[in-house]
Amino acid sequence: MEFRMCGGLGFMQKRNSKICDAKCLEKVVTKSKDLSEQAKLDMITGMIAIKYTQSNSVGYSKDGMMIGVGAGQQSRVDCVKLAGRKVSTWRLRFHPKVTGLKFKAGVKRQDRVNARVRYIEGDMDTAEYEQWVKNFETAPEPLTAEEKSTFVSGLSGVTIASDAFFPFRDSIDHASKLGVKYVAQPGGSVADQEVIGACDAYGMAMAFTDLRLFHH
Repeated sequence: MEFRMCGGLGFMQKRNSKICDAKCLEKVVTKSKDLSEQAKLDMITGMIAIKYTQSNSVGYSKDGMMIGVGAGQQSRVDCVKLAGRKVSTWRLRFHPKVTGLKFKAGVKRQDRVNARVRYIEGDMDTAEYEQWVKNFETAPEPLTAEEKSTFVSGLSGVTIASDAFFPFRDSIDHASKLGVKYVAQPGGSVADQEVIGACDAYGMAMAFTDLRLFHH
């Protein structure tokens, strides 16, 4: 059992012991029905991750790993966008300009990680930049917005999983910009057909799991 206290009152409920597996993915509601074994693995990985993440939550997964999680937001599309920013950063860490950064000898591993992320984000003011550039042998050329957009657009085969239904198609529209081709969500919204139509427009395969995974 799980317990919560709120304003002096105690709440008790049975622990969510539901196992997220391939049986949850049998109800494919889109025109595209193709779920490869890797896609199923990614969908299950996403479902497991958001099961234990603060609601509302959405997670992107690819190749058996989570690449972006957005949690604790009041708006589901905000979860999608928050997690999406993490996906973009993950993707851009493989950009040739990022992998080719010339660090000075002795720069610690975590400092290198932080420096790469700030290079990707590129929104440093003068004081921060002067400190940041000390990590390198020579000042790196900026990573332009066009270079970022082009590289992120090459992302494909990504899965998105949600702990509750998508109430509008806006989440699907945004996810399409990040290479999403597979969607796992409970379904049950009055806007289900609108969301299905959006998935069909982008060639996505979506499974209704009939399983809400709220965690508060």
